[in-house]
Amino acid sequence: MAQTLNRQSGLFRLTRRLEPQATVVLIAASMVAVASLFMDADFPALVILVMAVSLGTLAFSVKVVRAWYSMRQRSVVRSVACLIENDASASFLTDNAGNILMRNRAADDRVTMDDSDQLANCLADLFANPGPILAKLQSKALALGAARDDIITRRGHVRVAVTALARDSYLWRVEDIVDRVSGDTGAQTLSLPMMTVSSSGAVLFMNTAMRTLVGERVKSLDRMFSNLPVRNGQLNEVRTTTGKIGCLVADVEGSAGRREIFLLPGSVPDTEFAKDGWSFFDEVPVALLKFSPSGEVLASNRMARELIGQSVRTGTEISEIFDSLGRSVTDWVREAADGRNLGHAEFLQVLNRDDDTFVQVTFNRVKENDEIVLIAVLNDATELKSLEKQFVQSQKMQAIGQLAGGVAHDFNNLLTAISGHCDLLLLRHDATDQDYSDLMQINQNANRAAALVGQLLAFSRKQNLQPEVLDVRDVLSDMGHLLNRLMGETVTMSQTHSGELPAIRADKRQLEQVLMNLVVNAKDAMPDGGKIRLITEHACLTDAKRMGRAIVPAGDYVVVKVRDQGIGIPPDKLPKIFEPFFTTKGTGKGTGLGLSTAYGIVKQTGGFIFVDSVVDHGTTFTLYFPVHEGDEGTDPIASKARAHAEASSKTGDGVVLLVEDEAPVRAFASRALRLRGFTVLEADSAESALRTLADTELDVDIFVTDVVMPGQDGPSWVREALKEHPDTQVIFVSGYAQEVLADRQTKIPNSRFLAKPFSLNELTTVVQEALH
Repeated sequence: MAQTLNRQSGLFRLTRRLEPQATVVLIAASMVAVASLFMDADFPALVILVMAVSLGTLAFSVKVVRAWYSMRQRSVVRSVACLIENDASASFLTDNAGNILMRNRAADDRVTMDDSDQLANCLADLFANPGPILAKLQSKALALGAARDDIITRRGHVRVAVTALARDSYLWRVEDIVDRVSGDTGAQTLSLPMMTVSSSGAVLFMNTAMRTLVGERVKSLDRMFSNLPVRNGQLNEVRTTTGKIGCLVADVEGSAGRREIFLLPGSVPDTEFAKDGWSFFDEVPVALLKFSPSGEVLASNRMARELIGQSVRTGTEISEIFDSLGRSVTDWVREAADGRNLGHAEFLQVLNRDDDTFVQVTFNRVKENDEIVLIAVLNDATELKSLEKQFVQSQKMQAIGQLAGGVAHDFNNLLTAISGHCDLLLLRHDATDQDYSDLMQINQNANRAAALVGQLLAFSRKQNLQPEVLDVRDVLSDMGHLLNRLMGETVTMSQTHSGELPAIRADKRQLEQVLMNLVVNAKDAMPDGGKIRLITEHACLTDAKRMGRAIVPAGDYVVVKVRDQGIGIPPDKLPKIFEPFFTTKGTGKGTGLGLSTAYGIVKQTGGFIFVDSVVDHGTTFTLYFPVHEGDEGTDPIASKARAHAEASSKTGDGVVLLVEDEAPVRAFASRALRLRGFTVLEADSAESALRTLADTELDVDIFVTDVVMPGQDGPSWVREALKEHPDTQVIFVSGYAQEVLADRQTKIPNSRFLAKPFSLNELTTVVQEALH
């Protein structure tokens, strides 16, 4: 709209200049036209009449254009009024002479209106002598279309902006920007007096402490300081509500040419201050260090010395105090001294401390006696870096777990093929055959390899468990004879059990492995002999209990403690003992997988494991297992043995669709099922299996499928196939843990799981159970 009016401004200026003359011409033309009607001569009278009519028409056109433009201006005013009515900033619409044509509600609240309705008069209460400022802004807006200026006022910092809507109308906005200049609302509540000063020396912002000290909101430094310029790092005389006092001044460079000035009121004479001026900052609740451009310590305050935890002497190099987590600390100091990367924070580790302490350091450059010095502001970042370290450790453990799971999957496929074909060979060789012992060696070593793969999966918490209801006292009693044989002559072991101990649900073989590992570690920690105590008790937690970094939820637990009198574990090693491949034993005496495996087994069982240790006094490992609530159930190992015995004497009569992408595994499984009398259809992928099932005359009793395959995975194609074959049984086989499949398997009816590596009898047993 403004551009349209500006394009018409030439016509407007012309009509405005001609309007007074047009009125006179119109009246004169009317009189001449009337007079010509009474003339006798026809030709002169006609000429005069035509001239009078022409002049009258021209004058009338000027009046019409002027009237149209006035109406257009009123329309602009109405449009702008609707636009700014709800604006939070005070807004005014004025003409070329500064008369207010309209104003919004914010303007009524912001300024005092007087009878003159002149913008300059209305703003006189806001800042002194507004006339020249408004005239300058209006001239700039007339040339450029818009203009603005930031002004220090009695009430704070404001921005006055103007936009030219047409040659005789302007839109003005008066906006408070005090908060933007101060930059941080925290400065307002800072107990230390501070203010922000522009490059010209105008005071842009004063916090509450500064205004309380000075007694007013000053606009320039000369109202506060008796002598200018301000002497940074020295005592300056400041005018306050109680008179002139000496204040220590810190003048810090800010952004956009601004400076931040901090005051520390005091009454110490100049001679004492000159000796050590920065000692005043000992009471400042911020850790501060002063460095030379070369990185040498010039001064420090009490908070900094407490945070660093050491005496900081003058001349100490920054590299002797802090260790960089990335680039060189000295290079960073040089950059700050050159004015680069000021305000950019770096995380540094404090040296020469027993614990890991981290600080966040920010440099500011100041001038002191015409020399550059650096003021370092320190913040304790130990907790933040600790959380970051925990997160990185969690990611590392997750990555190792994923790697172990992937390796275990591939090894389980190989072991299935090796042990499976070995089982097929054993069917054709009895104990009297000369090859029988070789085949048994292959079979036994394949089983040992499978146990090693299970250990890899244990610390990644992805192994396949066979949980059963157990009494921990019975488990320890059964292990007692074996454990005592491991103790040697100098180490003794005792067991202490509480009265009534509830049952837990866990994998017995895995629980025995955890206890065996802890007892062996306890024995190794006592080279000169000692006593190991195994303690069991019942713990009922009414509230959640924090143990180290973990929180044990409320509930009933069976607690098992393994306590020794050994050399203990140093405090800096305790957080790392459950990490894979970490060991405190000498080379060749430990793999670093024992405790990480125990940790994985306990966590996968739903329990918790903690360690407490004092150097030279011993170590206690505490295990929490949730109490099992439910039926006692049956022994899964005995049931499995009976099922194998029954399966070995049975033959099958069903049709099996075997889907496996690994050819050696598929070949073994197919031969094993055919030997038991099953009809086997083979497929190397999910897509091939679905094409096989497309034959409507084909009747399949059971699907035996791998879970992870190229293309569609096992659960996906099975769900699709069950739409046409809803009563078909399903067996999923995988080298990964069952929990990877658990969520999807529960949604598939009549499904079972068989973990790789599996033997001939295990495969045929599961198929027999599914069909019968």
